[in-house]
Amino acid sequence: MKVSVVIPAYNEEKLLGATLDCIRTATEPLHECEWELIVCDNNSTDATAEIARGRGAEVVFEPVNQISRARNAGANAATGDWLIFVDADSQPSPGLFREVLHSIKGGCLAGGSTVASDDPSLVMRIPVGIWNAISRMTRWAAGSFIFCDAQVFREIGGFSKALYAAEEIDLSIRLKRVARKDGRRMVILHRHPLVTSARKAHLYSVREMTGMMLRALLTGGRSLRDKKSCYAWYDGRR
Repeated sequence: MKVSVVIPAYNEEKLLGATLDCIRTATEPLHECEWELIVCDNNSTDATAEIARGRGAEVVFEPVNQISRARNAGANAATGDWLIFVDADSQPSPGLFREVLHSIKGGCLAGGSTVASDDPSLVMRIPVGIWNAISRMTRWAAGSFIFCDAQVFREIGGFSKALYAAEEIDLSIRLKRVARKDGRRMVILHRHPLVTSARKAHLYSVREMTGMMLRALLTGGRSLRDKKSCYAWYDGRR
């Protein structure tokens, strides 16, 4: 079995190096598998690509600045039987990768992980806790960590290029549909939460983040198809 770890990265020179170092340590449980590390440079204007190459990752380029396209481009270059998508500001542990391998061997089709913020303050723990509860109940994977059968991913068309945010929820819904049809499972792992950056909470005000979420709700999700409405992912603040 071969595993492809895919990281979408847009102007991530500040955090990418630490993430790649962490992933190399975290993949120790995959010693019995062949694995590869792919970074998709999503039209960065900083040293993202150079940092990735310096850490031994294969670098592919996606000129259109969109998370879905970046993940898909990385997946298109991947040669693994399984894909693991990790965000450039997140740090998985060996325990999490061990759980992924156990889940794959157990016959699951896809999965994700609960998350833990690198900011331990109460203001971060509450929304993260709410998301984790929703994720486990619905089996929606957080975009910062998703793993799935590569063949199935390609058969269902990968991440939707129509969406600029919440593309992971759309993918989760479609993966669950296939899992039910094939008698397989989609799982949300929780024993070793993925540590991910709280930078958006520091870069954007509560008003900005709340307004973005309300707009998505009030438009029935239509605003998620508008890049300008999803500015927290695309306006370049880092």
